This record gives sequence, structure tokens and C-alpha cells, in this order.
Amino acid sequence: MNATELLANSLSADAHTRQDATQKLESAAQDNYPQYMLMLSSVLVDENTPIHIRNAAGLALKNALTARESIRQTDMINRWLSLPNDTKAKIKQDALITLSSSNPKAGNFASQVVSAIAAVELPQGQWPDLIEILLGFVNNQTNTNLRIATLQTIGFICEAIKPDILSLRSNEILTAVIHGARKEEPSPEVQLAAIHALFNSLEFVRDNFEREGERNYIMQVVCEATQKNSVSVQVAAFECLVRIMSLYYDKMGLYMEQALFGLTVVGMKHTDERVALQAVEFWSTVCEEEVDLALEAQEAAEYGDAPETESRFFAKIALPEIVPVLLQLLTQQEEDAEEDEWNVSMAAGTCLSLLAGAVQDAIVPAVIPFIEAHIKSADWHQREAAVMTFGSILEGPDPAVLTPLVNQALPLLIDMMTDTNVHVKDTTAWTLGRICDLLIGTIKPDVHLHPLISALVNGLQDSPRIIANCCWALMNLADQYVFYEEEGEAVQSGPLSPYYEGVVQALLRVTESSGNESNFRTAAYEAITSYLTQATPDAISVVQSTAVTVLQRMEHLLSMQNQILGVDDRNNWNELQSNLCGVVICVIRKLAEGIQPLADRIMTLILQLIQSAGKTSTMLEDAFLVVGALASALESQFSPYIQAFLPFLYPALKAHEDTQLCTVAVGIIGDISRALGEQSAQYAGPFMTVLLENLQSDVLNRNVKISILSCFGDIALAIGPAFEPYFETTMGVLRQAGALEPNPLDYDLVDYVGQLREGILEAYTGIVTGLKKTEKVNILIPHSQNILELVHRCLVDEERSDALMRLSYGLIGDLADCFPGGQLKQLFLVNWVAQELRSRQRMVEETKKTMRWAREAVKRATQ
Repeated sequence: MNATELLANSLSADAHTRQDATQKLESAAQDNYPQYMLMLSSVLVDENTPIHIRNAAGLALKNALTARESIRQTDMINRWLSLPNDTKAKIKQDALITLSSSNPKAGNFASQVVSAIAAVELPQGQWPDLIEILLGFVNNQTNTNLRIATLQTIGFICEAIKPDILSLRSNEILTAVIHGARKEEPSPEVQLAAIHALFNSLEFVRDNFEREGERNYIMQVVCEATQKNSVSVQVAAFECLVRIMSLYYDKMGLYMEQALFGLTVVGMKHTDERVALQAVEFWSTVCEEEVDLALEAQEAAEYGDAPETESRFFAKIALPEIVPVLLQLLTQQEEDAEEDEWNVSMAAGTCLSLLAGAVQDAIVPAVIPFIEAHIKSADWHQREAAVMTFGSILEGPDPAVLTPLVNQALPLLIDMMTDTNVHVKDTTAWTLGRICDLLIGTIKPDVHLHPLISALVNGLQDSPRIIANCCWALMNLADQYVFYEEEGEAVQSGPLSPYYEGVVQALLRVTESSGNESNFRTAAYEAITSYLTQATPDAISVVQSTAVTVLQRMEHLLSMQNQILGVDDRNNWNELQSNLCGVVICVIRKLAEGIQPLADRIMTLILQLIQSAGKTSTMLEDAFLVVGALASALESQFSPYIQAFLPFLYPALKAHEDTQLCTVAVGIIGDISRALGEQSAQYAGPFMTVLLENLQSDVLNRNVKISILSCFGDIALAIGPAFEPYFETTMGVLRQAGALEPNPLDYDLVDYVGQLREGILEAYTGIVTGLKKTEKVNILIPHSQNILELVHRCLVDEERSDALMRLSYGLIGDLADCFPGGQLKQLFLVNWVAQELRSRQRMVEETKKTMRWAREAVKRATQ
């Protein structure tokens, strides 16, 4: 069977034909990769082959070069690079020829193939003439299809490759792209492809943006494109402006004054929703930038510094122009809009929220007249927009400014929970949830609480979206309404106490539903969890009775699993078990050792659940988290359950491909070690063996390895001197890991090394503290210099976090505390120790406290 037939069959409506062809293609890729790739490229380039088959060939080529998982991606790169040069040259030639196909779709497929090959070869210094070839194609005025496909290719390449690899060619790329994006370009399709390519190249033309003349020209071209007749070009141009604002905010002052204010306000009023959405997004981006800059300015002021970038307060200046437009857009709701369908009224609500954050108190007088004029309107669009406006401005302004308004509005909003329109009720429930979350102080227990809770509980019998918002509001009420006595101790009873049983029962009724539309059932379980977590002592009976109800439901679900028929049923079953596990964890944490009477029942259920979960890792994660919580609550009384649980723990620890499950399993070892203390020594050997094996794995995600290092500290702290058999190996591993230095230009690696060092310091802290004041403490002496050298590297690192500093100071103090007799005196007398233990301005109070304690410990150890 030839390639065209195989590819055609892989698209067949007949499942058997499709599977057979797919299998043959996969075998061809495995058995003879060079031949397979040549076969695909010959189909892609063949103008006589039907377009859908050429598409399949292009897709297969691209999929043979790109993968989401980094290990597979590395394999694909190596396979391609090991191909004979003439094979690679032929495939590249075919893809480049196809860019000029008379069928624009074929050119599009080819652009993806060329960019996928470029993403492999350019970082290796290969295909040096590619950009030259593409620029020649862009300038070919006779073939419009070729220009479009080439500009798409350039855009894809810019998107896929790190900016520094292309930086030397950035001028030429930018010239070609801008040429195609100009208003003089006769073809709207070419102009659109050029603007998309410009969008993807904006990050690596940073140098060009620094030069005023070039920046002016780029901005002129983009602004002119927003005025083009073609709506697609207008949308793409506004998308570019959004990206430019997020990348180059500090350069936008002049353009905002001269063009962007006017263009974007007009754009928001555009009759085509696609244009209006992007223009609204522009102002959302401005607000996000200015909120971030306000935070940076505040932080800099605390440390007596000047912020790197000053806010230009664009949002505040534009407030009178943009607020009326946003309020008008809010009234354009659609009666039957899908929940996740993004439309102008939703975008306007989001922008209004961000605007409130950016301009703070100034938003209030700008919107109050609209709210007052429309909140009682006969038209539901106006009523809903007024409530949405009120809910959107609750975060940003000073609570003191908002409090009188909320006090005035609360009774009206509570009444509006009985509105005749479902959209109005939905937005009202959301707004009440925002008030509970952000301005809990406005809810007076004797005035508002009863009508508010009654309205929200009644809302639990409404449509799924309203139920979800009522659950969220009730959850916020429980989480925020936490009262403390003068000394900071929780009170025996709270304002919500009289409502506890009724609210939890109502939420439990919601969770009996077989469906979960709009996630309302999950929201109800989350709300139950909040009520149980925040329960005051006089509501503990509600916690206990809910625990029994939830365990009964888990048992019932387990008895039903043989009746599960399809994938949907299985997913629903898994989701319910996950929700129930969440409630059980919360109950265990709340009751602490008081969970003992239910412990046998919980462990029996969880072990059954683990067995029935098979390889469903999310189910296993949830079940393991219950076990971890139970171990923490029962401490030494957890020991009867360990033998039954270990056979399930070890396979999870060995599931190296499953990052999340493996992380949770490592955490359980820490939980068990902490719970059993010295008793856990009998399990330490097998635990350490499997953890050390995991560190050797090439497949295991590197972040899990950080958890493992931290876990060494948990084991060592729990068993103290009994850690000696594993001590030398562990110290070797920690020393090796601590030697990793990041490349300062690789931000991901810088971040990872920071987290890695935290994990190492946590491990050292556990080991040192576990050996402190024991007869084995002296085994630390030969390693102390290494430990302190790492601490020094952590403290002098400009990127260090507060957590890293606190761990560093704590470790210095712990090590000094181990040897008050002066055994490490010389190590502690080196200059950097005294320097680092001096008080600094830029430090949170908790870190300062740890530093002072370390200073005292070092003083004792060096006398």
C-alpha cells in the first residue's frame, strides 16, 4: 500500500480501516524512520494529492518533530539530527517548495513543518541559510500564497525558538514582517499573516523597541492596521497592541497620548465583538500592569528604594472615557449565553474589576450613578449590569470608602436573590459571595446574618450556576467570619453557630445530586469543608455527624463500583470519591486525636478505595492524602495500620512517570516518620532504599527529587541517632546536589536551584536536629564545613527567598547549638558568618527572629 492510500485510510470513517492504517504508519516510523519521513514529505509536496491527505502528511511530519514531554522531545530531536544529510535536505526542500503551493491550505501545513524543523536545527547552529531563504520568499511580490505561508512560518519560528537564537537576524525579520504589515500592502491576507508574525516576534525585537525611530514606525504600522477595513486585520492589530502594552509599558506614554487612548475607546464600541473584545483586553492589560507597578512601588518604598518602572497612571487618566463604555458593554448580556463563552459583557466585568484595582477609590464615584440608576430597572439587562458593576468594584478601593455603600446595598441585594431573572440572581449570589470574601466586617450578625443565610440556603435549590455561587458565598462566610477573643484565642461559640447544622445539612442535600453541572456539587463539598474546618467547639457535633454521613457515602459508592458502565460514570464516581476524601481529610484535621473511634473504619475504606482505584492516579493521590492526615492526627497510634498500607505505598513511589502521585507518596513517608517518631526506625531502611533509588531515576521529575531530599530530613528528625546507617550516603547526595550552580540567564534553572537548595537545607536541618544532644552528634563534624559553605552560597545569592534565608539562619543556629563546647569554633569565626548574622533592613520579622537566635547560638559556640 502506498503512502497516499495509507494516509487516506488513517482518516477513514471506518474504525477498523483507520486503526489498521495508523498502526502501519507507526510501524513505518519505527522500522525505517528516514524512509517514513521522505514518504510523508513526498505526499506533502505533491500538488496532485487531495488536500486533506496532504494535511495528514504535514501533521504527521510535524508530530514526528515535536512533543510536549521533554524526554520524547529530546528523542525526536536526536532522531532527526541523526538522519543522513541528503534525507534532511530533501524533506526541507519539499516543505519549502510547498510554501508556494497554489492551495493556501497546503502552504499553511508546510509552514508548520518548516518551523518544526527550524525549532530543532537553528538552536544547533544548523540550517544557517533558512532565514535568508524565507526573507527572499517574503519579498516575492508575484506569489501572494508564498508570502502568506512564509510570514506564517516566520511567526511560528519566532513563537517556538528562544529570542537569543534569532537575535542576530531580528532586524531583517522585523523589516520583512513590518513591510507586509503596512497599510500600503494590497493583500489583506498578507497583512494579516504579517501582523500575526509581528505578534510572535515582539519579544525578541526588544533592541528595536529601545530605538525611538524604529519604535515609532512599528507603532505607526500597528495603529494604522487597527483602522483597516478587514475585521481580521483589526483584531490582530489590537492583539499586537495588547502584547506591546504588556511587554513595553514604560515606552507607551507618548503613544497613549497621541493615538492609543482614542483608538482603543473607539475599538471598544466596535460593532464586531471580536474587535471590541481585544480593545477591552487592552485596558485590562493596562490595569494589570499598573496594579503590579503599584505593588512594586509599595515594596520599594518599604525598603527605601525607587521602583524600577514608574506607573504612568494611564487607567486613572482614561477613567472618564473608558468607564461609560465598559458600563454600556455590561448591558449587552445574551439571554442564552453559555457559561464558558467569552463575550463583551463578561470582558467588561473583568476589566472593571481590574480597573478598580488600578485606580482604587477613584472608581467609586465613577460608577455609583450607574448603579443607582439601574439597580431597580424593569429591564433585567440593566439590573444585572448594575449588580455586576457593584460586585466588580469591591476589591481595590479602601474598605472604609466601600463600607457605607455595602451597608446600604446589602438588604436590597439579599432581596434580589428572589429576582424573576436567573441572570440577575446568579450575579447577585456572586456579588454576595464577594462581599463575604472581601468585606466581611460589613455583615452585622444581628442585622444581616439571618436574612443573608436564608437567601443563600434558598438559592441552593435553584439552577446549577446559582447553587455554585451560593455555595461559594456560604464558604466565604465561614472562612472569613472567624472571631477571636482579646488574647487571640478562638472563642467557644461564634455568630454562625446557630446556623451550622442547618447550613451543613442543606449543603449535604445539594451533594446528593447525581450530576455536577457548573461544578455545583463540588462547590457544595468545598463549602462543607470550610464549615467543618472553622467549626467552633459548640458545633463539633456537626463535624462528627458529617464524618459518619460521608463515610457511609464512601461505603455506598464502593459497593456500587461493579455497576459502573461507561467512562462518564467512572469519572463521576472518581470525582465523588475525591470530594468525599477532601471532607474526610478536613474532619481528621479538625478532630485530631478525636478521630480515633473512626480510624479503623477510615483505613478499611481507604485501602478498599486504593484497590479499586487501580492506576487512576488522582484517586490514589486523594486516598494517600487521607492516610497522611490520619497518620499526623493519630501519631504513634497509627502504627497498627502501617503494614496493611505499605504494599500500596511502594508501587506509588516507583511510579516515576506520575509526578503528582510520586510527590504525594514521598510526602506520606514524611507524615509516617513524623507520626511514629523513633518507632519509625523499623521502616527507615526500606524507605531510604526506595528514595535513594528514585534519585537515580532519569524519568522522575526533578521537582519530586527536591521533595525526596526534604523527606530525608523528616526521617532523620524522627529517628535521631538511628539514622546513622544512612548518614554518609545521604550527606554525599546532599553535597552533590548542593554543588549545582544555575546559569543566571536560565530563569527556570535559577528558580529550580532556589527550590532545590531549600530542600537540601530542610534535609540538613532534620539531620542536624535529629542528632542534636545525642551520642552520635560528632558524626556531623566532618561535614560541617560543607554545610556552612552551602549556607554561605545561599545567603549571598541575590535571588534568595525569605524561606531560604530563614532556613539558612536556622541551620547555622542548629549547628552551633549542637556544639556549644567550641568544636566548630574556627568554622563559625570566619568573617562571613558574623557579617550575615548582622541585622538587615530588608527582612521579614520572622526571619529576623531566626537570625537573632542563630547569632546567640554562634556566640555560645565560639566563647
